[in-house]
Amino acid sequence: MGVPSEVPKKSTLSKVTDKRKEKEKKEEQEIATQLPEPQGYRILIALPEPDDKTKGGIYKTETELHTEEIATVVGFVLKMGEDCYDDKKKFPSGAWCKEGDWIVFRAFTGTRLKIHGKEFRIINDDNVEAVVKDPRGIERV
Repeated sequence: MGVPSEVPKKSTLSKVTDKRKEKEKKEEQEIATQLPEPQGYRILIALPEPDDKTKGGIYKTETELHTEEIATVVGFVLKMGEDCYDDKKKFPSGAWCKEGDWIVFRAFTGTRLKIHGKEFRIINDDNVEAVVKDPRGIERV
């Protein structure tokens, strides 16, 4: 085994990293400009990306990842429609969640959207079942 004749310089590696970061930032901006505005009593949520490996380190199949994604019970509240939680008879104690909360909702609930490869959902305000501080480790059983 020989030693490579030219080892990339640190500045070259940082340029590659910077370009990658710029690309990721541009993709995030594209997604942000295409997010729909939920209407009425609906809530737009982002879904966490499922882990691509099991706890034992085995890679999951595409089918398994897809199933986990569509059956998830956790999401991040991005936007809320103007009428969310306005019904005082239905929500006498006020809103169950707010923008920026991690929530638990029923599996397979809502309208599924994919924007630039990332999945989002639009759910009704009464589909929220709980607010959680840390969604890691929560999975459907």
